[in-house]
Amino acid sequence: MASPPEQLLSASYALEYTYTRSVGPVIGRFLTGLRERRIEGIVGSDGKVIVPPTEYDPVTGETLEDFVEVGPAGVVTTWAWVSEPRRGQPLDRPFAWALIRLDGADTALLHALDAGDESRVSTGMRVTARWREETTGHIRDLACFEPEGA
Repeated sequence: MASPPEQLLSASYALEYTYTRSVGPVIGRFLTGLRERRIEGIVGSDGKVIVPPTEYDPVTGETLEDFVEVGPAGVVTTWAWVSEPRRGQPLDRPFAWALIRLDGADTALLHALDAGDESRVSTGMRVTARWREETTGHIRDLACFEPEGA
């Protein structure tokens, strides 16, 4: 039986995604709208407003191009409380991830909800967008949502 080697060989390895993604005309327009503190959706072949907008119709697969402004307020359709946020999450204090159907939209947008306490969150509650002071054309221009009237 062979004895184990006395010196092990090792090499460092970094798992990285070293590519840059082009957002294209549809998501590019959506992000430009966020920079201007405006939220846009896109109308599908069935007349439903999709937010965030998709490039292709989920029913027919055809290209979509009829943009409409929605929100910035809406209704929470479902949510999950995060009592201990991790590094890199949108808020550094407890918050909810929520699906929010914005006024004028037929689908829901996933985003952070800053309600202060889990007891203040409920399905069906009205919320409104809170924008970052400085916007750059990124999804984080929409800092989070908060209870309407907060």
